[in-house]
Amino acid sequence: MRVLKVILILLVSFGLQAQEHPNLVLTVEGVESMRSSLGSAPFFDQTVADVRQQVDAEVKSGIDVPIPKDLAGGYTHERHKANFFTMQKAGVLFQITGEEKYARYIRDMLLQYAEMYPTLDKHPATRSYARGKFFWQCLNDANWLVYTSQAYDCIYDWLDKKIVKKLNEELFRPYAEYISIENPQFFNRIHNHSTWGNAGVGMIGLVMEDEELLQWALYGLDMQVPGDYVKDNDGGAIQLEGQKEAGFLAQINHAFSPDGYYTEGPYYQRYALYPFLIFAQGLTNKKPELRILNYRNDLLIKAVYALINQTNTAGEFFPINDAQKGMSLASRELVNAVSMAYHYGGNDPQLLSLIEKQGRVPLNDSGLSAAIGITEGKSQPYEFNSLELTDGANGDEGAIGVLRSNDLTLMMKYAKHGMGHGHFDRLGFLLYDGAEEVIQDYGSARWVNIEHKDGGGYLKENTSWAKQTIAHNTLVVDKDSHFDGKVDDAEKSSGDPYFFSTSDKVGIVSARELNAYKNVEMHRTMAVLEIDELEKPLVLDLFSVQAPPGTRYDLPLYYMGELMSTNQKVKTNSDLLPMGRESGYQHLWLEGQADAAGDLFRMTWFDNMNFYTVTSVVSPDDKLLFTRIGANDPSFNLRRDPGLIHRRTSGSTLFASLYEMHGRYSYADEIPINSFSSINNVEVVDASEKYMALQFELKSGEQYQFVFSLKDDRSSSQHAIGSGDARLTWTGVYDFRKLDK
Repeated sequence: MRVLKVILILLVSFGLQAQEHPNLVLTVEGVESMRSSLGSAPFFDQTVADVRQQVDAEVKSGIDVPIPKDLAGGYTHERHKANFFTMQKAGVLFQITGEEKYARYIRDMLLQYAEMYPTLDKHPATRSYARGKFFWQCLNDANWLVYTSQAYDCIYDWLDKKIVKKLNEELFRPYAEYISIENPQFFNRIHNHSTWGNAGVGMIGLVMEDEELLQWALYGLDMQVPGDYVKDNDGGAIQLEGQKEAGFLAQINHAFSPDGYYTEGPYYQRYALYPFLIFAQGLTNKKPELRILNYRNDLLIKAVYALINQTNTAGEFFPINDAQKGMSLASRELVNAVSMAYHYGGNDPQLLSLIEKQGRVPLNDSGLSAAIGITEGKSQPYEFNSLELTDGANGDEGAIGVLRSNDLTLMMKYAKHGMGHGHFDRLGFLLYDGAEEVIQDYGSARWVNIEHKDGGGYLKENTSWAKQTIAHNTLVVDKDSHFDGKVDDAEKSSGDPYFFSTSDKVGIVSARELNAYKNVEMHRTMAVLEIDELEKPLVLDLFSVQAPPGTRYDLPLYYMGELMSTNQKVKTNSDLLPMGRESGYQHLWLEGQADAAGDLFRMTWFDNMNFYTVTSVVSPDDKLLFTRIGANDPSFNLRRDPGLIHRRTSGSTLFASLYEMHGRYSYADEIPINSFSSINNVEVVDASEKYMALQFELKSGEQYQFVFSLKDDRSSSQHAIGSGDARLTWTGVYDFRKLDK
């Protein structure tokens, strides 16, 4: 059997020597390497076997190219989506195996599309700003073109030239024109939609060697065809001078920060990364003079690392902005991205451990390279570290800060708004205990591709609830969302990074928001503190606000799990009423309330066999409001998650809280361990415009002190507050110390 296999490989390889295609994502040389490596890289072999099983099932069931009529989740939408995925895989299998049944499958399907395309008007669903042909929006049509161009490249030399001419002239060129010059509002802007459009048009242009399509893709529609590519300092192509910025290069210029952070957030970075990288791979093969993977200091490879680092320990992306929870490194986009980063980014062995967890590789040069690395035992564990990722094209428009300690992950957001997918949540945060959410971000109000829920699109509650400030763990002033809920106003500014630092025992992220409300300055500082007496790190949250007297503040906290106990007397409501009429309050039930008594508020809850406690400093007139999402939601589109709102009316003030992760409970043994807080007391020692000082005592008697400068971030500055025996002095932005007993 092995002798026959070798003969087959030699014969087919010999017959391909004169071929020009594939030359987009696959190459003739790369295909030969994949064939010769069969049987020696088990990870690659298994992926080939899995893909063959999937495609063979589709081939056996026959071709179905239905007349488009459905939104996402409907039959025709999902069928056309399955078609382009299958064609792409079938093209790769044809190249690897030489079996013509895969080429015939692609040819016959494309001919059906070519017959149908001229008969179609715009998609009958009218929801999109840019209606597609095969799909309800041009975005999905561009998806089709990105994947199908790869399939077409794989069979291009195999096809009869008359069929090639027919497909080029009657399907692909008209289709590329439709999603570009016929829909410039889709194609010619800076957005993930346009990235897909640019990539689709550019990739089919590369396959057909249609230079005009490639120019549209790279530089946008309002362009002058250059005699040669303009070069940047690294030798990569740049945007033409004096030209409206649009097209693929403009997407790279504006959508990413120098750190590789994508302004729409990780969920959409994951989605957009596929066209960015797959088109870049095609350009690397077909237009190497562009040096596209070196563009902006290897930015596209950096973007892969930035995305990897925006995950919890289960590899799930932080669900900020319009994100569906659960999207992770296991997605098909990241299967391609991580292997590509390994292959083109220097063979980082840490990436191999992520690829092993993904369980598959892309069937191309990158996937083969990664599979060989795994086979050779080069894999090393990926080190997830604390880091700050800047936002904005120049890295000067806010950021997100990620603090990690053991299994704890804290993320604070002070980035740009995130365009149309952004949420009004400056200085919001989320907290993980391993893979489990402790303090959650709601994400988006959407059930992707689930037809039951409005065809799988964004629900109206995404705007009325999920985007609003009260839906996030950040400060609301006078029951109004940041920037009055107006995207255009939010896009004019960003959060202001103030201080980010990590050491063996202390991690700090601090940022300001000066524009969300008139005459209100917000400054949040969060610290992860490793304390010897505690089983897990302690999270410190200091939210300083400068505002006029009489300002009303709501500081929400969306915890995951069941409330165990609180030290306040809570009055529960038998008649539930919404908490307001707008800005998201209309979707909150007020289940109970407490007038703050004493100096501290403490609440413990339980989730996934662990206990969690928040301890907050309170003032006499503060109120604690116990809420539940779900009011004014007749279609049950929202999750019924619990929440807590700390309400205070004052002028300038400081909200101070400690978050503990402690103990565990075994359902089998029915024994709780360490289920109560270890914090005995918390005291705000100083809360001024310039400084914050907090002191807390453990039940074991140890005392700790944290001080922070709000106006001077120089490491050499000396600070002092208080007088006499209470005088505190330190050097640098902060000081954290254990006090002598």
